[in-house]
Amino acid sequence: MPIMTTIAYLPARGVVGIEGPDRVAFLQGLVSNDVTKAEPGRAVWSALLTPQGRYLAEFFILAAGKSLLLESPRAAVAELIRRLSRFRLRSQVTLRDRSDDFAVHAAWGGALPVTPPGAITAADPRLPEAGHRILAPAPLAGAADEPAYRAHRLALGLPDHDDLEPEKTLLMEAGFGELNGIDWDKGCYMGQELTARTRYRGLVKRRLVPVEAEAELPAAGAITAGGREVGTLRTSLGRRGLALLRLDALGTPLSLDGIVLTPDIPSWMTLPETATP
Repeated sequence: MPIMTTIAYLPARGVVGIEGPDRVAFLQGLVSNDVTKAEPGRAVWSALLTPQGRYLAEFFILAAGKSLLLESPRAAVAELIRRLSRFRLRSQVTLRDRSDDFAVHAAWGGALPVTPPGAITAADPRLPEAGHRILAPAPLAGAADEPAYRAHRLALGLPDHDDLEPEKTLLMEAGFGELNGIDWDKGCYMGQELTARTRYRGLVKRRLVPVEAEAELPAAGAITAGGREVGTLRTSLGRRGLALLRLDALGTPLSLDGIVLTPDIPSWMTLPETATP
């Protein structure tokens, strides 16, 4: 029996278009991944950081003709354009909001479905099980809604913008290292120094990890262990969520508003031996 593919329409995701002959070089010096690897059918997952190496925005970079398309949270598109435009200087590039030109979808669980003319598709570069990203001219008929995709990514432990704290989160806290969101061999980019130090010196003290609960979880909240706060729930759906937790608390009983939580560390995640629950 063939495996059925699930497609979900993600109206909360938008698109930034970058055009011009300097588009690749311009973006290459700003973001955490290698922009030159974005080509038709191949997306790159990346992030924009502060000069101090703190998270600002995450996005998939897709190549389409003479454009780079940054699939990012729709609510963050204007701010992303504003921040990137500050570094344009003499670069021959234009940046514009193209969210109305594309309907963002995710597909998983089977082969990439047939898409309409004008659609742009690429495999989700984070994990093979993550599926594909689709930028279609309009919402696809029969597509599931956002909670279906949220359940999918929570099952895999994949982070999203809602799980990350702008100007606070470090990429290594959120799995960007294991999920192909950082290119360690590219040249300099904004925030590179701290990102490299957190990897090579083992400076990460928190991680965004999936958790399972004995009861339905609230949308967010403080997580405690032995009476002290050790983390926060960032996203949830039913009894599963993603929580930002102190590594030294992973082996201790955790609770949120009296609900017992159990970390469910995915196979792709690498933790220090002392932090393994």
